[in-house]
Amino acid sequence: MADGVKRKSSLGLWSQRVLAAIFLAGQAIFHLFKIKINRRNTLEQCVSVGPGSLVIALVTAAFVGMVFTIQVAREFLYFGAGSAVGGVLAIALTRELAPVLTAVVLAGRVGSAFAAEIGTMRVTEQIDALQMLKTDPIDYLVIPRIIACSLMLPVLTLLSLLVGIIGGLVVSHNLYGISQTVFLDSVKNFVSLWDIVSAMLKAAVFGAMVAVIGCSWGLTTTGGAKGVGESTTTAVVTSLLAIFIANFFLSWVMFQGTGNSMTG
Repeated sequence: MADGVKRKSSLGLWSQRVLAAIFLAGQAIFHLFKIKINRRNTLEQCVSVGPGSLVIALVTAAFVGMVFTIQVAREFLYFGAGSAVGGVLAIALTRELAPVLTAVVLAGRVGSAFAAEIGTMRVTEQIDALQMLKTDPIDYLVIPRIIACSLMLPVLTLLSLLVGIIGGLVVSHNLYGISQTVFLDSVKNFVSLWDIVSAMLKAAVFGAMVAVIGCSWGLTTTGGAKGVGESTTTAVVTSLLAIFIANFFLSWVMFQGTGNSMTG
């Protein structure tokens, strides 16, 4: 009985924090229209989000591209469609794998850091001190992080896409004997400009969501060190759920109808 009550209270608290995150997103949009951006904080966050996440994002993309190629190449070669391996890999990476997996990396590394850092500031009353100094926490803490994630995640996604394709190229050529020229021609024929634009748009949305959720969970932290740990964990989990749910709706909007990539 007590466990059931505890689960209900946890779900209710999580729902309240989701609503708080939505409200924070609205506040952030309003503040962005006022063009009050702390440039120093924004540049610092861009460095932390971009170069700080680069290695793990690229390593992830490389191995995802190689594994995907292993799974696809053997089947396509069996059906005599080895020339389509590069294009299928490129479409999968561009439309789904690169933006989603890079966002997952960002959520695990950066979203958790945002929640922990701001949560610590909340429980140690540093945010109250900012307000006493007439410094808006949204302008000083939230906006720079949203801008940094929205700008850096598309860049990381584009680099991950390139590394993933290179990884697939290496595996397809060395393990399955597919010509590099055939592979790259397939990539060129299958991938359109809209595929790349859609990946960048997805990445920007995912970056903003990770930043908003991490900051919101940090701002609503209570309960000292234990509360900071709980906020960090639930912020990451919530970010991952938000990424997967948003990816479905974005994909549905962007790629409705019958595609023509296979006939390119």
